[in-house]
Amino acid sequence: MDSLLTAGMLGLVEGLTEFLPISSSGHLVIASDLLGFSGSKASTFEVVIQVGAILAVLVLYWKRFFGLLFPTERSGAFSGIRGIMLLVLTSLPASVLGLLLHGFIKSLFTPATVTAALVCGALLMLAVEHMVAHRQDRMPVQSLDQLSAAQAFGIGCFQCLALWPGFSRSASTLMGGMILGVRREVAAEYSFIAAVPIIIGAAGYDLLKSLSLFSAADVPFFIVGSAVAFLSAIAAIRIFISILGRNTLKPFAIYRLVLAVPVYFFMVR
Repeated sequence: MDSLLTAGMLGLVEGLTEFLPISSSGHLVIASDLLGFSGSKASTFEVVIQVGAILAVLVLYWKRFFGLLFPTERSGAFSGIRGIMLLVLTSLPASVLGLLLHGFIKSLFTPATVTAALVCGALLMLAVEHMVAHRQDRMPVQSLDQLSAAQAFGIGCFQCLALWPGFSRSASTLMGGMILGVRREVAAEYSFIAAVPIIIGAAGYDLLKSLSLFSAADVPFFIVGSAVAFLSAIAAIRIFISILGRNTLKPFAIYRLVLAVPVYFFMVR
């Protein structure tokens, strides 16, 4: 595979963008194209290093995951079997659709499709913020413990939009939660936690299907990319939660629209 520097750069892009509503897959497609890193191996690498970013969630939200596996009276309603079932309901729609359309989805990893997704996602984010921005304190769900099974499944349906590279799993989960009555910061926290099962499943499935393409010499490349993704994701999550406490999603929507312009003119046309 390419140099460890390439792995580190892509890991940095992945970690900084995975949990922001700006699309990590879209940024990886753009970065990979600029670095000349393409092909089947590259596509699998871009999926697998997401596991590094996911480890950041496990570290930062370890109490939540501990409560899912070992619930106590202090764990709250989002714990134990109930919490696990909510995550299953959220993961189910995109997992099924992703398995059915796996080959087609991988063919969408191009600058043109990413540009379209960046714009469509941004416009939808602005529309959602316009709908709910002034009633955050009156949202029915003010904590994860108030999340219902119907809302969890509904968020999972919205998460299917993330199968379109460039749309953003974080954005689709956030917007779905807000539309269904979940406070913005709570929707963000749930998007982090809900990412764990679906990304680990997607990465494992993709790696198994592409395992024959790799050799032992590729292991350091994966380790470097995943390690950098892990460290940068920890910083990104903390900063994102801090931003959401003071702002809406509008700055991220504007960023997506601005990014789409050079991507279109320099990489698509």
